[in-house]
Amino acid sequence: MKSYIFRIAVAEDTMPNGSRAFHAWCPALKGCHTWGHTEQEALVNVREAIELYIEDLREAGQPITVDPAAGAMEWPTPAVAVNV
Repeated sequence: MKSYIFRIAVAEDTMPNGSRAFHAWCPALKGCHTWGHTEQEALVNVREAIELYIEDLREAGQPITVDPAAGAMEWPTPAVAVNV
């Protein structure tokens, strides 16, 4: 079992109706974007989006993106990432 860590970005945004929102994305995974009404919701949503993206790659037999310059790293053993 390997572990993968993906850097994400979160930026304050607005909804079409003008209400506050947060846009979250993973620079290493092209097209992996989501949003949330709060920063915390955007973080939860981007984690789910990354998990689904990786699941799709695996089902298609494609390699999981590893690009340290873009913030995508692979560990050869199980790992836990802690955000503080």
